Amino acid sequence: MTEAMKFRKKPVVIEAMLFAGGAFTTAAENIAITTLEGTMAASIGDYIIKGVAGEFYPCKPEIFEQTYEPALTPEASK
Repeated sequence: MTEAMKFRKKPVVIEAMLFAGGAFTTAAENIAITTLEGTMAASIGDYIIKGVAGEFYPCKPEIFEQTYEPALTPEASK
């Protein structure tokens, strides 16, 4: 095995929305999202992220806020 190296995540602009419930939620206020890794549940307050390949997946707000910040680029207005 080789020696461990350090890597930095590439800066990629993503699209995301805060899931606030609504017409498509169940009594438990969750929705199922089919992701590249399988089916995952999103709860009210979770972010729904559109990945670089057009896939969707849920993200807990604590993780989202530690990982992402508002994009201040021309791409952000698309």
